[in-house]
Amino acid sequence: MKLLVAVDGSKNSLAAAKYAARLAASLKGKSHITLISVHDDTALKHLKKYVPKDTVSEYLRSLSEKDIAGAQKLFDKLGVAHDMAIRFGHPAEQIKAESETGAFDLIVMGSKGRSSLKDMVVGSVAHKVLAIAKVPVLLVK
Repeated sequence: MKLLVAVDGSKNSLAAAKYAARLAASLKGKSHITLISVHDDTALKHLKKYVPKDTVSEYLRSLSEKDIAGAQKLFDKLGVAHDMAIRFGHPAEQIKAESETGAFDLIVMGSKGRSSLKDMVVGSVAHKVLAIAKVPVLLVK
């Protein structure tokens, strides 16, 4: 079973990673986990005109690496096979796209991650992934 685990550095995303590790261990047969971190670069795109070419991408990549670090450390400790995907753009759309192109069987994510006023008004990433994903989504509290 291929599991796509969305992480954003929050407590809930680490809980989702722990759950995914237990799920993968309990499944008969070979399982693989991909950790995905997505940062929305929409607001920073205009900066690319004024700063060196890769500065914004490098900054967002470093944020993603920090977001993934806790789950990666957990998986390494437990001996769980995994890889990473770092994407930029709208988080829900990028998670959906990765789930489809990677032929994943299940998306696992925290029920609530980093939040903002916009998320309260428009809806959370988890809610959007539930609405648009074509594969099952497991939300972990």
